[in-house]
Amino acid sequence: MGGSELLLTLLGGVALLLWGVRMVRTGLTRAFGAPLRNVLSRASKSRLTAFGAGVGVAGILQSSTATALLLASFAGRGLVTLPVALAIMLGADVGTTLVAQIFAFDIKWLWTVAAIGGVALFSAAEDDRLKNLGRISIGVGLMLLALIELGTVSGAMRESPTVAVLLSALGSEPVIAVLVAAILTWLAHSSLAVVLFILSLAAGGAIGPELALALVLGANLGGAIAPLTALTGSPVAARRVPFGNLIARGAVGIAFIPFLGWAEPALAYISSDPGRMVLNFHTSFNLIVALVFLPLLTWLARFVTWMLPPPADAPDRAVPQHLEPTVLDTPSEALGCAMRETLRVGDIVLDMLRKSLTAIEGNDLKIVKELEKADDDVDALHEAIKLYLIRASKNELDDEESRRYYEILTFTTNLEHIGDIIDKNLMELANKKIKKHYSFSPEGLEELKRFHGRVVDNMRLALNVFATRDVTLARRLLKEKTTIRIKEFEAAERHFARLKEGRPESIETSAIHLDIIRDLKRINSHLTAVAYPILEAAGELRESRLREKQREGSSAKTPASETAAMPAQPQAPAGIGSAQS
Repeated sequence: MGGSELLLTLLGGVALLLWGVRMVRTGLTRAFGAPLRNVLSRASKSRLTAFGAGVGVAGILQSSTATALLLASFAGRGLVTLPVALAIMLGADVGTTLVAQIFAFDIKWLWTVAAIGGVALFSAAEDDRLKNLGRISIGVGLMLLALIELGTVSGAMRESPTVAVLLSALGSEPVIAVLVAAILTWLAHSSLAVVLFILSLAAGGAIGPELALALVLGANLGGAIAPLTALTGSPVAARRVPFGNLIARGAVGIAFIPFLGWAEPALAYISSDPGRMVLNFHTSFNLIVALVFLPLLTWLARFVTWMLPPPADAPDRAVPQHLEPTVLDTPSEALGCAMRETLRVGDIVLDMLRKSLTAIEGNDLKIVKELEKADDDVDALHEAIKLYLIRASKNELDDEESRRYYEILTFTTNLEHIGDIIDKNLMELANKKIKKHYSFSPEGLEELKRFHGRVVDNMRLALNVFATRDVTLARRLLKEKTTIRIKEFEAAERHFARLKEGRPESIETSAIHLDIIRDLKRINSHLTAVAYPILEAAGELRESRLREKQREGSSAKTPASETAAMPAQPQAPAGIGSAQS
């Protein structure tokens, strides 16, 4: 096998192994994610119970990283204490080693059975859980096939002079070998895949036992780093779990490095097979970490809390609170998280809308600045929700999930537009009024208050429509669009009447008054857009709001009186942000 062919086969085998691990993990998460989360959330009776739960859950998920992300979510919301979470993590580290032990048996020939059975089940099943079981079977088949390929490559690598020079240089520097394996594991986000790769190299004779043990040590350290970097930007309480696990693995791992040469003969008493030696060291290392730190969990939790103290300031409102990365492989749950975060954005925008008239009426620059900051928070949350939805949509969505995906994306985009209208338009009008020392007439101010109050009520209704998808509420909200249009016309007529009377306050604030009414109407249009997809799905919308042209002998024009009396029937928007009226 030539050098280029050797490298490409190696990379292909590693890619196949990583993809197989991912398929198994996503299939298990989608099929059994909720029960596994319940097991973790209830495993707090004792540290041993928590440790056992970690072994079981990680053994099923085949990933301590996935378990760490789940635990971080629970710890961030205060559902589990830090010592208990750390006990579960120690168990999860041991659980993944047991999965690796299974793959060391001579079962690679089963890859055809697993792949064929998985494809058949995935193609024929109608139930989502059965489909995910098919996905798991395909993933296992790919992992076994990848191990066969890597075994072939390992034998060829043993005969390559160039590879022999590189590996011998790496074997003489165990610290560098540990760092290389840690970086590879962090990039792959799967210590199981990297350990199985090391197993293939050792079993094929491509690397010696001491180098193999150093690489396994690095894989364990990299597996502890991956969830910590994945939680960058998460609440401090969530980051403490993977940080504590990294401290435990790192402390024992650093202590192990000088004794790697002595570990080899000790492991040879159990089994002299190079591949089995790799896995026994992997399991032994994590068992030693658990034995050392299980009695010290209270101390470890205190140390981690000291290293990552709670923030002194109030929590940043621009940081998402409900976008859980751990449920992205389960679209229905991910969409639920996005909906909760969107409702949180709605509460911020509703608060902005309430305060906007207070800022205008009271000439309050402090509120103007506050609303500018709130709009920045809304923009940040909108971007976070959008990216979260895009990540969730990479999984298969059924028709209902696809509809909900677009509803959430559309509504959060419209909320962001409303925030921009309040900040860029209404607050600009407030600044103009303050600088020119204008005052509204008593009648004009009362008119604005009534119109503004109606839009605030409609926003509360729109949030309820979004949350409940109730058809009756959606019809009520859509009728308000016609009402607001009529109220805008009436407000303009009354304002022009005051202008004819020569009211000084009305004359100097005329442009501001009319612009406020117009901007509030635009806000209302964005709000009513949430009703369209709900009514459309329920068959409550007409295809067009245009009258059909009357036939022979009839006038094509509609009398003005009839047009004024006829309520407008809105048309479903063509896309996101098309709620302008």
